[in-house]
Amino acid sequence: MRPRYTRNNPYNSTVLVNLLLSGTGSEKEMRHFAFSLEEGMTYAPGDAVGVVPENRAEVVAEVLDALGFTGEERVLDHYKVEIGLAEALRTWLAIGKLARGAVSQYARLPGAAGVSGRGPEALQRLSGPENKLLADEYCWGREFIDLITDFPGAIANPQELFNVLPRLAPRLYSIASSQAVHPDTVELTVRVVRYSAHGRNRLGVASGHLGERAHVGAILPIFLHSNQNFRLPEDSSAPAIMIGPGTGIAPFRAFLEERRAKGHFGKNWLIFGDQHRASDFLYEDLWSELQRDGTLTRLDTAFSRDQANKIYVQDRIRENAGELYAWLQRGAYFYVCGDALRMAKDVEQALLDAIAMGSNGTLDHAAEYLATMKQQKRYRRDIY
Repeated sequence: MRPRYTRNNPYNSTVLVNLLLSGTGSEKEMRHFAFSLEEGMTYAPGDAVGVVPENRAEVVAEVLDALGFTGEERVLDHYKVEIGLAEALRTWLAIGKLARGAVSQYARLPGAAGVSGRGPEALQRLSGPENKLLADEYCWGREFIDLITDFPGAIANPQELFNVLPRLAPRLYSIASSQAVHPDTVELTVRVVRYSAHGRNRLGVASGHLGERAHVGAILPIFLHSNQNFRLPEDSSAPAIMIGPGTGIAPFRAFLEERRAKGHFGKNWLIFGDQHRASDFLYEDLWSELQRDGTLTRLDTAFSRDQANKIYVQDRIRENAGELYAWLQRGAYFYVCGDALRMAKDVEQALLDAIAMGSNGTLDHAAEYLATMKQQKRYRRDIY
C-alpha cells in the first residue's frame, strides 16, 4: 500500500521535543527532535524522515531586494499554478547552497550579457563543463544571494528564476527511535549547520529551519521514507556491529531500542566518535542504561580532540581487529552511518585492515571476505 503522505503531500506534524544535546564548549549544535504522527503512519529502524523546509524570511527579503522585485509579482510554480514571488522564494526555490548548474543557467539568461559587478566575462568563465573546477571553487560556501550580488542585472523577469534555481528539496534524516517504544512519534538527531564564508554567516536550510523555527508546538511538514537497504538482521540472534560517529549515531539508537523492545538476543557492539567526551557524547545516559540491562554488549568511543593525537572510529576498528573479526566469523552484521565523503571510506579501509589482521590474511583475502559479506547483505551503509 502506498504511503498516504509523501514529499509532495507531507503530513503537518507537531514538534513535541526540541532538545539541545551538545554541551557547553561544543563546536557543534546537536539537537534531538520528536514529531507527532497520525494514526497509521508506520516506520522501521533504518528508515528516514523527510523534512520539508522553508527558506528564511530574511534571506527571501534579501534576494528580493537584490533583484529589485517587491515579492508581489505573480509567477507559475513547477505545476503551473500561479503564486506570489515571495512565496515561490520561500517554499519552492533553492536559494540556499549555490549549485554549479544554477550558475550555468544564470549565465545563459538573455540578460547575462549585461550584468554589472564582476562583469559578463567573469560570469561566462564560471559556466560550461570546461570550467567545472572554477565553478565548484566559486560555489563553495556561497548561496544564490552571492551570485546575484556579484553579477547583478541578469534577471529581468521573475519567472526566469524557475529556469535558474532547482526546486527546494526535502532533507532526509535517519530516524533515531523505534516505533515499538514510541508508537505515536518519530525522533531525529540533527546537527544544525552554521558557518561563515565569504563575509556572511550561513545557516543550513533544513537544519536551520529545525534549529531556529521548529519550536515545541510548531507545525512542520514531514513524510516517512523507507530504506529497505538498512535494516536489522532478520535473525534476531545475529550479532550487530554499529559504527556511528556524530549524528550517524541516530539509526543505532533506533536499532538498540528496537532490539531491546522486541527481545532480540543478538549481541550488539557500538562504536561512537565525536570531538570531546564532555560536550559531544550523544545519548551517553542511554548507552549506559543499555549496557546495564545487557542490550548493548560492548561500547567503544573515539573522541578525537581529547588527546594530542586524534583518534577516530576507524582507529578503534583496527585496535580491536581480532575481536571484530571473531564477531564477523559468528555472523555479525556490520553497519555504518554518517559522512560519505571521508568517514565511510576510512571505515571501509579500516574494516579491510581488521579482517586481514584478524584472519592473519592479506588485503586481497580481506577484499574477498568483504565481498561475500556484501552478497550476504551483512555490510550495510547509510551514508550521505
